[in-house]
Amino acid sequence: MSFVTRRALSTLIPPKVASPKAIGAAPDAVRMQRVVNFYSKLPRGPAPEVKPTGLLGRYQAAYFGKNESGAPIIHAILLVLGTGYGINYYFHLRHHKNNAH
Repeated sequence: MSFVTRRALSTLIPPKVASPKAIGAAPDAVRMQRVVNFYSKLPRGPAPEVKPTGLLGRYQAAYFGKNESGAPIIHAILLVLGTGYGINYYFHLRHHKNNAH
């Protein structure tokens, strides 16, 4: 077997972390105990559901995902109409407020 083939196969085979031989030896037993302690402290079960924060997060929680609705389309239309009227007023209609043209 060539060096390249041996190197390629060695990356596929996982290291022997929990073999009986490693647990019996004193230095490896300490290392194994650290691994066991680390994994025993990890939380078990499903992760808790994250509460949405911020304006966009609360909006997405209210109208997307589990609570789907068509309200965002109506909100987008109203936003475009309101923005258009605001721009129209600022650049044109405010000049006609007190006198006819």
